[in-house]
Amino acid sequence: MAGKRVAVIVSDGFEQVELDEPVKALREAGATVEVLAEDEEHLERIKGVKHLDAAEGTKGDRLLEEAKVEDFDALLVPGGLASPDAMRRSQRHLDLVRAFVEAGKPTFVICHGPWLLPDAGVAEGRRLTSWPAIRKDLERAGAQWVDEEVVVDKNLVTSRMPDDIPAFNDAIVEMLRSAREEEGGARGVGRARSAQASSPMPRCFAVHR
Repeated sequence: MAGKRVAVIVSDGFEQVELDEPVKALREAGATVEVLAEDEEHLERIKGVKHLDAAEGTKGDRLLEEAKVEDFDALLVPGGLASPDAMRRSQRHLDLVRAFVEAGKPTFVICHGPWLLPDAGVAEGRRLTSWPAIRKDLERAGAQWVDEEVVVDKNLVTSRMPDDIPAFNDAIVEMLRSAREEEGGARGVGRARSAQASSPMPRCFAVHR
């Protein structure tokens, strides 16, 4: 997956393990991962938690306002209670989520992270899961909620909680790898058609007058 770029959005209060473990899996698979910070202060530190206790946190790699969907191949949204709740009240975060989902780009969301999907207007008609406490919020937005460790619905991958991270990691790496292979196949077909179009007409198909 060399050359694949994944954006991560978190705010203060994100669940540390839901960032660390998926990012590690993506990087080990060859992807480049960047954390998008909401402002200059959060370039230096975004506060993480381990359940209710303070955790290590993370730094931002670039400002959210500088990021463009076309710069990335996928989006990761970790959970935690406070982080998704803050981001779903941020129009910039919601616009980014909507842009990734509507563009058909792989979008990976875990735990309370799916809270952003209704407010971004992309939950309706989707099959997904989440932390059980936000189930009704997703169903009211028109989503089909299921109690499974990982749910893949087209370009959207969702999981329920930290215990689901191994399955979540397998699914997101596989989706990104599949997207890479599909792009490679499409380029191959394009090159073949281009070569065919530029080749001289075979003698047996020459038109005689």
